[in-house]
Amino acid sequence: MSSRPDLTTRRAGGRHGEPWRAAGAAVVILLAMVGSGLIGASLNGDTVRPPQPIAQAGTAPATSTAEAGSGDADRGPAGLPRSAPTTISIPRIGVNAEIMALGTNPDGSVQVPPLDQALLAGWYEPGPSPGEVGNAVIVGHVDSAAIGPAVFFSLGALQPGDIITVSRQDGSSARFRVDSVSSHPKDTFPAEQVYGPNDRPGLRVITCGGQFDETTGDYRDNVIVFASLVW
Repeated sequence: MSSRPDLTTRRAGGRHGEPWRAAGAAVVILLAMVGSGLIGASLNGDTVRPPQPIAQAGTAPATSTAEAGSGDADRGPAGLPRSAPTTISIPRIGVNAEIMALGTNPDGSVQVPPLDQALLAGWYEPGPSPGEVGNAVIVGHVDSAAIGPAVFFSLGALQPGDIITVSRQDGSSARFRVDSVSSHPKDTFPAEQVYGPNDRPGLRVITCGGQFDETTGDYRDNVIVFASLVW
């Protein structure tokens, strides 16, 4: 992985509908790299492992707050204008991190923050911005050989009802409530639920998790937080 992400690569489709299937498939490659920094930590005898979601691996996400309501009043806010995110705050796990914009690599895979900036989160810029209608995607490393626990080390400890706040470039903030947190094997990544169309504002926060494979030097699963805009 290069020391700086290549932000000049092609965009992977639009924000809704069929093009997202291609983008969703690429994320399996993306998240195979997230958390790969534990190779060094493991070899150095560091046995600290990130917390894992209560939800069983592969469990489908719970119905979101936005999807559960029968009327517009129950479905949450209609959404905000597009604006790039600047920081993400998750009080329960002590996250208060800056966000960098990410695109796609020449092979079509989604970029991740470089390991030498493992305390930064990354927003998938070709998709919706947090607070905008659709599923905004934010990714981050679970750990790094250089620093140990990274920005989303404790992501699996989140629970439904927890709050995630994303500050935006236009001065506004998008506040999300966690609907569900689950772990998914990388070979069955729920691309449609992460990148698929949504007529309400949603947020997906992703890192690596599950068992660490000493042979491949990678985690076997992805931890995914599904959240909905509350204001």
